[in-house]
Amino acid sequence: MSRIRKLYYFDKKNMQEMISFLNNRDAYIGHVMFNPLLPLHHLLPLKCKFLPESYVLKDKKEIKGLITIAPSKYPVKRLEILRLFFEENCYEDAYELIQYAVSKYKALGAISFIVRVEDSLPDLLRVFVARCGFSQLSYERLWKIPEQVNTEFNEKDYREFRNSDSTTVSNLYNESLLPHFRPLLSSDPREFKESVFKGLSYFNEYKYVILDRKTKNITGYISIKTSDNQNYILDIIQSSWQEIDVKSVIDFGISRIKKRQKEFNLFIKTKKYTQLGEKYEQLFMEHRFECVQNQIVLTNSSAKIIKERVSTGRFTILNRFCDGSINVPG
Repeated sequence: MSRIRKLYYFDKKNMQEMISFLNNRDAYIGHVMFNPLLPLHHLLPLKCKFLPESYVLKDKKEIKGLITIAPSKYPVKRLEILRLFFEENCYEDAYELIQYAVSKYKALGAISFIVRVEDSLPDLLRVFVARCGFSQLSYERLWKIPEQVNTEFNEKDYREFRNSDSTTVSNLYNESLLPHFRPLLSSDPREFKESVFKGLSYFNEYKYVILDRKTKNITGYISIKTSDNQNYILDIIQSSWQEIDVKSVIDFGISRIKKRQKEFNLFIKTKKYTQLGEKYEQLFMEHRFECVQNQIVLTNSSAKIIKERVSTGRFTILNRFCDGSINVPG
């Protein structure tokens, strides 16, 4: 009989065999699955969690699957399904892991889950949507940037991100979202602030802001992430009313990575749920960037409907007036 439990250190050998196909297997095992703080981390309330937590599906002594849940920085009630492993075509195992994780963390107070599923996995997509109650939001794509020889940019247009920039960057991000996605994907300024636990993260992130040459106001934000110091993902945040030279931003990102790593692969992310997502994709296709990954963004959200009595007064409903008290529909 199968059961789901926390991932323990003595599972390490089995997990090394199970995920041997991963290029960054050792980094993933070290940073995500077997962090020495995890036993204590599981005891923390949801609002204090800062590390990914993993659970395994076991049948007797054999591990059949694994799921990893990662909290966002703030608000921690928004969680991400970071990894999901299961034996080929064993979608019932995947269903059990997903349902277990969603139910467990919703009981702790989580209100939203997000997951990115590659479009090459239609059967897994159906498990999330048809059986686990997830809804499809939009797409994210990764484009491989060809090798760059010359880097051309103005150093004065960039500087390192500071925590005091978080409100401005959060506003830029929220403005960049298409209006109908804002209720689910909008950010809080605290999501961009550096955490005191940054050194315990499963990835390295380098953050910068783009400045207007005349006013020195922030016009954009750059994030460069890596989990293996070999493959880097560059992400740009800007609102639709700001003009940014994307080519210069890419060159700037390359120059910063070269200070740390001589040989690397660089990818840039596009998000269809932002106002400039399609414009970026068109630009990258014109420059013959290779699209190496197409992920469907799914969400599972629950909102608490609050019933409250509205004060007595006069109301206009489609040009008709009525008196008295009404109840907000629940």
